[in-house]
Amino acid sequence: MSRSSEMTAPPLGRLYEAGGRRLMLHRSGTGGPAVVFVPGAGLVGLDYVNVQARVAGLTTSVVYDRAGTGWSDLAALPRTAAEVTGELRDLLRTAGVPAPYVLVGHSLGGAYARHYAQRFPGEVAGLLLLDPFHEEMVTRAPRQVVEMLAQMKDRELPEPTEEQLRLSREQLARHFAAWPEPVREPLIDHHLTAWRTAWREDDNLYDEVSDELRRAPALPDVPVTVLSAMGHDAVQAHLWPEDVLREINEGKRALHAELAASVPRGEHRVVDAGHGWVHEERPEAVFAAISDLLGRAGGHPVT
Repeated sequence: MSRSSEMTAPPLGRLYEAGGRRLMLHRSGTGGPAVVFVPGAGLVGLDYVNVQARVAGLTTSVVYDRAGTGWSDLAALPRTAAEVTGELRDLLRTAGVPAPYVLVGHSLGGAYARHYAQRFPGEVAGLLLLDPFHEEMVTRAPRQVVEMLAQMKDRELPEPTEEQLRLSREQLARHFAAWPEPVREPLIDHHLTAWRTAWREDDNLYDEVSDELRRAPALPDVPVTVLSAMGHDAVQAHLWPEDVLREINEGKRALHAELAASVPRGEHRVVDAGHGWVHEERPEAVFAAISDLLGRAGGHPVT
């Protein structure tokens, strides 16, 4: 279960009332268009704080937590894309972050960023989709992948043992060593207690959210960069046999290329990074893509 903001104040940012809940948002920098990071499933805004802080040198830079995640109020999971994008719109308005936005959506957050642009095209100046989910991933996947996904969803997730928690804390401490000191321990604690969140957020991904993306209008004519992470990912390597993972990645890469080609100003880039932490494994590539989008969208690129 995600932590409640009644229990713990966010280590950075503040809580805003939006959509009947209190939601965490942290902003820094000035100018526009603002860059807004939309986390992947199981991740939270402060997981992106290193690249967010760097982008703040260019323009207003924002991270936030969806309801039901991080330091925002609790919500039943999973949620629809419409619920998530409507909530984000309300939050940005309440926090006084004016449109248009460059949305940086990672994984599940990439689907939400696309849906935001489809629903509110006049409020989006550009999209950076970091190894995004695509609604046709399962329909094009080999039957073995579909069967394995169904088996995974049918399983109950066991409680970790004390030894597993100890080892996980050590791994997380190494992982978050480069994060600012005020957020390091809170993030470690969060991920140790909210590890089921990704599972819950993804529960309606292949049906309900996919159908929302299919039914929505086409993306607006704004600059779009789709970044495919094609390197080793320890979590995915643990979940999938090597030959199956190879097929998954090949299909993903093809869908990402098609997505970029579907818009007039689309661009597809490939990086050698894992899916889960592409923004930390290849920060220069992610920052360069954001900078390029700002320039193409009329903002302030790096010179």
